[in-house]
Amino acid sequence: MNVDLAAAGKGGAKDAKGKKDGKKKKDEADDLSPEDAKLKADLDLLAERALDADAGVQKAALDAMINEIRSSTSSMTSVPKPLKFLRPHYAVLKAAFATCSNQANKTLMADVLSVLAMTMGGEGERESLKFKLQGSIDDIGTWGHEYVRNLSGEIAAEYEELTADKAAAVNVDSASGTLGSVFLLIRQMVPFFMKHNSEPEAVDLLMEVESLHEIINHVDPANCTRICLYLEQVSRYVPEPDDRKVIATAIACLRKVGKVTEAVRFALLIGDIDLVVEIINSCDDPSLRKQAAFLLSRQGVRPELKDESLADICAGSLLSENYLNLARELDVVEPKLPEDIFKTYLERKGGALSNFDSARQNLASTFVNAFVNAGYGADKLMLTEGNKWLYKNKEHGMMSAAASLGVLLLWDVDNGLTQIDKFLYSTDNYIKAGALLAVGLLNTGVRNECDPALALLAEHLESSNAMMKIAAIFGLGMAYVGSQKEEVLEMLLPIVADTDAPLDVASFAALALGLVFVGSCHEDVCQCVMAALMEREQSALEAQSLARFLCVGAGLLYLGKQSAVDVTLELSKTIPGRIGEYCERTLETCAYMGSGNVLKVQRLMAMTGEHPDAPAPLTAVEGAAEGAPAAAPPPAAGAAAAGAGAGAASAGGGASTAAVKAEDKLFDAQTVATFGIALVAMGEEFGAQMAHRSFGHMLQYGDVSARRGVPLAVGLLHASVPKQEAVDLLSKLSHDPDVPTATNSILAMGLVGAGTNNSRVANNLRALASYYSKEAGLLFAVRVAQGLLHAGKGLLGFNAYHSGRAVFCPNAGAALVTLMHVLLDFKGLILGKHHYLLYVLIAAAAPRMLITVDEELKPLPVSVRVGTAVDIVGLAGKPKSITGFQTHQTPVLLGHEDRAELATDEYLPLHSTLEGFIILKKNPEYVAPAKE
Repeated sequence: MNVDLAAAGKGGAKDAKGKKDGKKKKDEADDLSPEDAKLKADLDLLAERALDADAGVQKAALDAMINEIRSSTSSMTSVPKPLKFLRPHYAVLKAAFATCSNQANKTLMADVLSVLAMTMGGEGERESLKFKLQGSIDDIGTWGHEYVRNLSGEIAAEYEELTADKAAAVNVDSASGTLGSVFLLIRQMVPFFMKHNSEPEAVDLLMEVESLHEIINHVDPANCTRICLYLEQVSRYVPEPDDRKVIATAIACLRKVGKVTEAVRFALLIGDIDLVVEIINSCDDPSLRKQAAFLLSRQGVRPELKDESLADICAGSLLSENYLNLARELDVVEPKLPEDIFKTYLERKGGALSNFDSARQNLASTFVNAFVNAGYGADKLMLTEGNKWLYKNKEHGMMSAAASLGVLLLWDVDNGLTQIDKFLYSTDNYIKAGALLAVGLLNTGVRNECDPALALLAEHLESSNAMMKIAAIFGLGMAYVGSQKEEVLEMLLPIVADTDAPLDVASFAALALGLVFVGSCHEDVCQCVMAALMEREQSALEAQSLARFLCVGAGLLYLGKQSAVDVTLELSKTIPGRIGEYCERTLETCAYMGSGNVLKVQRLMAMTGEHPDAPAPLTAVEGAAEGAPAAAPPPAAGAAAAGAGAGAASAGGGASTAAVKAEDKLFDAQTVATFGIALVAMGEEFGAQMAHRSFGHMLQYGDVSARRGVPLAVGLLHASVPKQEAVDLLSKLSHDPDVPTATNSILAMGLVGAGTNNSRVANNLRALASYYSKEAGLLFAVRVAQGLLHAGKGLLGFNAYHSGRAVFCPNAGAALVTLMHVLLDFKGLILGKHHYLLYVLIAAAAPRMLITVDEELKPLPVSVRVGTAVDIVGLAGKPKSITGFQTHQTPVLLGHEDRAELATDEYLPLHSTLEGFIILKKNPEYVAPAKE
């Protein structure tokens, strides 16, 4: 009946279409339940009364209508019935609103129209917000969550339009909403979101209107963790410098509720050491300061703090002792021989040992022994009586063997120096040089108040023997990586600046300075290194592979600093030749390491798709002479080899020709661009996944130069994280007919499995040892990879990220970047005289352990659950952060993708991410369970 009257009121006689629509509406009305039919009739009547000229009748109708809308309920997939039944009246009510003279009634009608506009408003018209700004804004939450969320989206679009023209924004009339009215509305909405556990929506709204700092006013201990977790994720998708502002807001939130260690972690995310010092110095709780100091130790940062008792913690004094405690707990203290790793008895007959050059075999065993027994202070080759193994190596092999002592005794400075000391007085210069490097390696990652590395190595910087000079320089770089020690600067800068100094010595000095001042953007070092690149003859630079370290040293200075590299990047474009291009790519990829910058990834991908060595297209005349189409594009260099990279058995003649061309390039910028993609993408999970997928296209269509960089890129993306897709790809590429590609794949496989004892990788490497039993160079790579796989007997990790895969460690990043550049010339450097460069990876080594201690830093074993980490950002309620967990007693071993949580309420951790050293405090609210 009501439907018919409404239809009649709108317009008398109906045409054929009107009759059809009327019949449809009548059918719908017949389908309604009695309750719904009554509700519809009531709402139609109220809508009619809302048009009444009498203000009192109009107000009563609008009040009743508002009450019906607010009290209605619906499911997630349906519109509330009052909104559904009032939709036909939307246009009429809008017209009545325009002519309404009673201000109070007009306000009520604006509220109703604002809600109806959610489903009836035209796209882009933002009518819901338009009417709300003319209605009441005190009771916004009473209209429901979906309405507030819809309003939030319209506010974002309105703000963008209002602020597009700053001058016009001031004079915007009230009909379309002024900035002041919009912000008044926002201040009603944000508390509503916070109250209803929608913190991410509050953050998004405030970010849209550039007022994120206001979230600090709404933070409390209950919602702080959810807000900051969301801000951390958001910062990864925000361009610089706004990303720092997001993190700064999170830090302010954490400091407001007293979460000191979390604030320190966020400050480390943006590398603001001054802020870290301020946070720690302003903290009154000594236990929280100690926990923050453990974070600094893991990051490799040792700033000057007000509390001098924290110096030992920052210096890593507890690292060696607790690492060995974990080894004893897991019963892996017993030293292992290289043969225990190789298991040559499982290889096919006629295997490696019968065809392997003895000196190189022993050298491989030296590296494997060092990596496997790293930090244990005991092995069965080097630290045995008589040091017979040392003399089973030749010349530079003896240097690497002596240097391996620093790896075996890693972090244990007090005991280690006494065992290395005797080799410093050797009459053999190779052994003495190795001992100098061992001193540097021993001090990597820890600091000692006596500064033994500086005292022992400084005197050899003036040595007439170039090898000993290089060992002392490289040792200083490793000992003080990330320390920004001024004494090292004073010693090494003149060496780089001296154009008469041998190029290899200057190159190592530049690398050492890059390691020591990593990520510091140090102006003096940068100018000196760039001057060395420009002043030395291009031919001399491009003739020696070690000259690449001048570029790497400059790149490390800007590691992760993004746009800070711009001036130096422009300067590098003035350097002529291949080394200039190589330097430019190195600077760019280092500066944006871990940033996830999509534009940089796209730019680097475009570079990898270029074919600089492809023959020029035939002209029309030449094409006719050859019987080929005019200007036909040539096949990509190495296209035949691309199939082999995916597992094909042969590559064809085209690949071998391209391989010969690429072999002549000591400085290949395209390869740097390829693994540079991984450097940039590795800080963001989804970007890393997309980058990994793109590598397949590079293998198929890229030049040999680009293809050689793919395995290195995969190794970087998955360092110490042996995911199946990465292992499978590298396994296929390890059989590539292009030797450098196969070599890089083998070593990348070792890096992917580094310190994990992964059985899949172990089986692949063992098969490769048989496959390459007659190829000495490739077999050497397999052995080194096997050593990396079992590094620390499975207790070490080499990933550049820690604290829940969130904080980037520049020291570890510098080690990985340097290793990638070394592997670009594996034949010339590693198979030549500079194999000790493999030890640079020690700067990235860190125990994969969880140690719980009390407030006095004494071990405190507790039960913890260890499982696979789950992404809980933005999820409602209190979701579980781990899955598939097992319960263990601390100390425990953690995988890179594992997460731990306490299995007892008796203690409270002083840091939310249970990793490394965690201080536990007694829970004052804990009630022990009653004994039966």
